[in-house]
Amino acid sequence: MKRPDFNSSHDQQLYSGLIRLHILHHACQEPIFGLGMIEELRRHGYKLSPGTLYPLLHSMEAKSLLRSSESTQQGRIRRVYRATASGRKALATAKLRVRELFGELFEEEQHARPRKR
Repeated sequence: MKRPDFNSSHDQQLYSGLIRLHILHHACQEPIFGLGMIEELRRHGYKLSPGTLYPLLHSMEAKSLLRSSESTQQGRIRRVYRATASGRKALATAKLRVRELFGELFEEEQHARPRKR
C-alpha cells in the first residue's frame, strides 16, 4: 500500500502536531539533529524542508520542550536537540491523549467490520 502524501499546506497544518510529537518522541530516545529528522520524517511520508523543520525545532526549544547544544560529529559542528524534563512530561501526556483520540477515531471502523466466524 502506498503511503499518503502529506505535502499540501492544508495537510501540513493538520499533521503539524503529529510531526511535533514524532520529533519529541525521538528527542526523548536520543539526541537528534535537523537533517536526521528530515530523513526520519520522510520515511513516514512527511516531506519537510529545512526552512520548515528548523523553525519548528526552534519553537519547541522556545517552549522548553527541547534543549539544543553544539556537537562535533565526524569533524562537523552540528546542533543537536534533546528532550527536556518538560518535553518528556508533555510527550507522556500526549501519548495518553493520542491513544484516547485514536481509539475513538478507529472505534467506528472496528464496529463496521464484519466479524469472522
